[in-house]
Amino acid sequence: MKKVIKIVLLTLLGLLVVLGVGGGLLFGRLALGALSVQKLDEGLYYMEYQGDDGFDELVAAGGVRNASELAAHIMTFLSRGFAHAPAATPDSTAYGCSAITALTPEGSVLMGRNFDFPSATGVILHTRPKRGYETITTFNTDFFGFGEGWLPEGFANQYMALSCLFCALDGINEKGLAIADLMAGDNAETHQDTGKMALTTTTAISYLLKNAASVDEALELLRHIDMHSDIGAAHHYAISDASGRSVVVEYVDNELVVVESQAVTNHYLCAQKRGVGLVPGDLRYDQLCAQLAASGDRMDWGQLENAIFSVSQPAQEGFLGTAWTVVMDLTHPSVTYYARRHFNQPFYYPLKRRD
Repeated sequence: MKKVIKIVLLTLLGLLVVLGVGGGLLFGRLALGALSVQKLDEGLYYMEYQGDDGFDELVAAGGVRNASELAAHIMTFLSRGFAHAPAATPDSTAYGCSAITALTPEGSVLMGRNFDFPSATGVILHTRPKRGYETITTFNTDFFGFGEGWLPEGFANQYMALSCLFCALDGINEKGLAIADLMAGDNAETHQDTGKMALTTTTAISYLLKNAASVDEALELLRHIDMHSDIGAAHHYAISDASGRSVVVEYVDNELVVVESQAVTNHYLCAQKRGVGLVPGDLRYDQLCAQLAASGDRMDWGQLENAIFSVSQPAQEGFLGTAWTVVMDLTHPSVTYYARRHFNQPFYYPLKRRD
């Protein structure tokens, strides 16, 4: 969704001054969220938000079908209706990723994921919404097109980073449901038009994590969504839950297809298009499957970390490589982040599981 949302906040800051106490009531929780931003490592930030996250209004309006509609909703929510976003058109961008899910010898469930991209500023967003499940998600703010060299530093930029409330590339919720978005292997966009609520690829992840406790519930929600591809490309989801079930969701000719799989990278796994997008010499998927097989499909924390670390991508000219790696514990919902292959610098965040 690169170069999509260019939010101008000078008007909002002026309104806060003019409105005084009233402004605090209108923008208080948003301001607190903005002020929570912490820099963790190069290219990785953390922030928290609690309260109305704007999703109920988005759902009531029938969702969003493209970047322009999403930009308009984000702008309206962050400005409390005082400003509106201009039309926006997303650029096509390719990225590569890997994901793996495994049971531990003790029966817990772990999921690992690399996000590989030419450039990235990652924001981890810990959300406790007014309605729905507590979540921890990650998004690449470069997709928003805030400008070259943009960082969520200083109040105005930190406020802009709240746009991540509506977009996620991966994440976990308090019930142990985890989802990651990966490129599927070609440029076959999905644009369903059946009259159901519409969501884009990244907005759907945020929606699913707020509303689904298991793979089955996530799939049921997806069947009641008209999906629309972000950034002009095909996507597939790795979805796992605390029971140990792990699936890959793909879209073929606008039809949802589910494949049972513990590993996924950037080529199709479904029978209809199996292998499409597999680049000669890309052995990441085979490596993950081989390590699963060698461990008897059971990996302890160290083994799963080693597996996902082993398929991370080094930086090259014009390509950042692995922007972040995340290891999620689905049984005891929590997440550990590593920025830019700094595997000796973990950042751990638990969720409070409510049964």
